[in-house]
Amino acid sequence: MNVIAINGSPRKKWNTATLLTHALQGAESKGAATEMVHLYDLDYKGCISCFECKKIGGKNYGRCAVKDGLTPLLERVGAADAVLLGTPVYFGAETGMMRSFFERFAFPYLTYTPGYESLFIRKMPTAMIYTMNIPEQALPEWGYDVFMERMRGVMARTFGSCEMLASTDTCQFDDYSKYLSTCWDAAAKARRREEVFPEDCARAFALGERLVAAAGN
Repeated sequence: MNVIAINGSPRKKWNTATLLTHALQGAESKGAATEMVHLYDLDYKGCISCFECKKIGGKNYGRCAVKDGLTPLLERVGAADAVLLGTPVYFGAETGMMRSFFERFAFPYLTYTPGYESLFIRKMPTAMIYTMNIPEQALPEWGYDVFMERMRGVMARTFGSCEMLASTDTCQFDDYSKYLSTCWDAAAKARRREEVFPEDCARAFALGERLVAAAGN
């Protein structure tokens, strides 16, 4: 059993990476081998619209034809038993590195047929983990709920299933006094990181457990 987590944050030890780590620990507790990949360590680009993955009878039909630093990872995630994608929300969307990965990961399996049937030949449990500064009640106002559900829906349609975990009102800095950030209550952010973020980590751990259980069915 192999579970891969993809960290779309430039930070390797903060909110997104921490939640992914707990999810992998949950997977490991159920006997899975795990791997964490930091996208910002890789040299790659997004989809270049060559459409080689859509060319009937082409040698790259159903897979990304671009060869760069992302190619080995695409091969590994395509063979994994479960995959987690984690990203902070920047300007109301996933990070640029996560978006570029997502295009290359999911688009080759999408077909331009009625219903956009998937070429992925098996069911692979997947999950999306999002971290963000805004509180949960503000998600509809900012449209975050729509964008997250859209991404979850693409993953579910492509790979068979996708869970989603959102960690809201996160602590962005370890010391707010160093940065111009007067729209936030630094003390409240610190309390939430101490009191609520551990609950999010526990939810991530349980998510990792569920992915392994789903992959084993």
